[in-house]
Parts: sequence; structure tokens; C-alpha cells
Amino acid sequence: ECEEIVSQHISGSVFAFDHNVRSASGKKSKARISGGQNVQGPAKMVHADYTLTSAPARLKDLSKPAKSNDTYRERLLEKGNLIPHELVESCIDEGRRYAIINLWRSIAAEPVQTNPLAVCDSQTVDLEDLVTFEIHYHDRIGENYFSRPSTRHQFYCYPEMVRGEALLLKQWDSAGTFASTGGSDTDSSRPGTPCTFSFHTAFDPVDTIEGASDRLSIEVRCAVFFD
Repeated sequence: ECEEIVSQHISGSVFAFDHNVRSASGKKSKARISGGQNVQGPAKMVHADYTLTSAPARLKDLSKPAKSNDTYRERLLEKGNLIPHELVESCIDEGRRYAIINLWRSIAAEPVQTNPLAVCDSQTVDLEDLVTFEIHYHDRIGENYFSRPSTRHQFYCYPEMVRGEALLLKQWDSAGTFASTGGSDTDSSRPGTPCTFSFHTAFDPVDTIEGASDRLSIEVRCAVFFD
């Protein structure tokens, strides 16, 4: 279903490869979802999920046999690898455009009242705002970007999202200025071009009602290969 939704907005091949369920109370109670994954809490730091190094590396991983931390491990094991090698090679070696996009939505009956998601306009982010940090898994090392605080940053939020709404969050786009220049220029240097990624974070609105329902959301990561 997630692959179909993303495909409606992008002309190309779409492969869902990972997901997270988030709930502050679920994390506190150490809840687990089908397949054995722990429920995670809302991520309350301004960050981006991939870097110049980790975005292409993740694609290469997905064209190989599944690893222990892959949430779609059973599906991956059935197929041998989720994404055909030739697709990944066309991106890494031949410069074909690819992206990693999250489909984010609430899965609770009530509208989102706590810990909503805010997304930063990439045109307001400069090179000095980026801080690279590593994530060490059992069998691989990932990289994310943290953001240094800046009064230039412009954030947007979609309040009280309901279960029937979805937000497509760009995690990486090889056609973005930052990606296509190898990090020498930021997206802000070329207005009107595609953004490479969107900094994002959960936050506490000043008008949150006491006793408001806990956010229960899911994000599904999709690899996209443009036609």
C-alpha cells in the first residue's frame, strides 16, 4: 500500500524496505510490534536520516542479502535481495536519479495531538549547520546528520493529522544540489532546484492540551528509482 501511495506522486520504481512505529508510551512500556521490533519514541532532535556516505551505502545494502537489523528481514530473505543489483548500479555508477522517501502517518483513531512532526525548508540550511554522526548496528554502520541550531531555519508543521492523511518526507534525493555537488554546495545556493533532504523533528506545541492523546505513528522508508 505504501509503495502504491508513493508511486502516485513519483514516476518510477518504488521499494518499501523499512519501517518504524513510534509512541512515547509504547517505548516506555517496551512494547513490541509484529516481527519483534521495539516501538520507538518520537525523535525529538532536528536530524536527517541519510548522508552523502550512508544514502548510497544503504542502496548497496538493499541489493544484497538481508542483515540482522532489517525490519523486513523475512521478506528480504524470501527474495534474496529487495532491490535488483542492476537498479542500484544504474544509480551509483551511471548517475540515475534515486531517492529515499518516508511515508509518515498517524495510525491512531484520534488526530495527532502530541509530538507532531516539523519539517525544515532545505533552502534555509547552510553547510555549517550539518553535523555528521555514526549509528553502529550489529553488522553495519550508518550515518545521519544532526542540525546545529540556526535562526535562519524555517520549519513547517501539519497540525492534527488524521489516519487518512500521509506526509511524504524526503530523506535523500540524488538530484538535490547538496547531493549532486558532493556536498560542496547546499540546496540553499540554488533556489528552485530539488532539495536533497529535509531536516525534521518531533516537538512539543505550546498549546498542547493537558491529557492529550499520545501520538501513535508509523513511517515507512521507500527507495525510489526515477524513470
